Amino acid sequence: MNLISVRDLTREQIKEIYSLVPKYTETKLILQLANRYIGLIFEKPSTRTRISFEVGIYQLGGVPIELSDKQLQISRGETIKDTANMLNCYLDGLILRVNKHDTILEFAKYLKIPIINALSDKEHPCQVISDIYTILQYKKISLDDLAKIKFVYIGDANNVCMSLIYISDILGMNSTFIIPKKYQPKSLQVNNKNVIITDEITAVKGADVIYTDVWISMGQEKEQKKRIKIFKPYQVNSKLLNLAKPDCIVMHCLPANRGMEITDDVLDGKNSIVIKQAENRLYVQKALLVYLFSH
Repeated sequence: MNLISVRDLTREQIKEIYSLVPKYTETKLILQLANRYIGLIFEKPSTRTRISFEVGIYQLGGVPIELSDKQLQISRGETIKDTANMLNCYLDGLILRVNKHDTILEFAKYLKIPIINALSDKEHPCQVISDIYTILQYKKISLDDLAKIKFVYIGDANNVCMSLIYISDILGMNSTFIIPKKYQPKSLQVNNKNVIITDEITAVKGADVIYTDVWISMGQEKEQKKRIKIFKPYQVNSKLLNLAKPDCIVMHCLPANRGMEITDDVLDGKNSIVIKQAENRLYVQKALLVYLFSH
């Protein structure tokens, strides 16, 4: 089973993954991936995703093998088809963090082993699956109660945002995405009428959860000045936080550009759960790995 998009999972499958997480919150070895060799190809820098996957694989008894894209023959022109067919002979799974989503889709054509999207320009499914688990944990609610709270994302419609939109649709969340008009996703199809996209910052009022991410993603550095000017009113600061509920939790997938999309006082404040949010990546991804390798 592959995880290329969060839309590869149903609500029931996500619920099943979450049911496994408590078993994997301890650091003791549970050797459910014993003798499994899992490759990691990372075209982009990574801290939380790389470490959580590598540590998680080790704790499950597996062996993570870093495959630098610059050290593989693919960097010298070998086709993805030839590379993938060779990896089928050696590996039990492949985790990809890539510049272009099409790279994952091309690998998926030829791989006979599970493939996981660890970030592309289109989505970041592992991040948001873990994020929703963290919300359930902090709000002390079940998946069935998720629609009763107000989730608000504010910022750019990047890969994390798109995966949050998709998982909101799958889980029936009451989600508002506050994005400048020019940067809102186009041709978006969702079935959940409670998924709202707006440019009105006041839509944050009454939020139970506020989530933000960087305004300038990897590869968009040339747009920095233009983006900062447009997104400046969308900063998560104390004034904006005052519009939310007093017990509103603040989330950021990190790394953060402090003083841009979020201020220090909010990121480090009492409402922030960003450290636990990052920690949960390890536990949820262990459950995810076990689930994918058993289906």
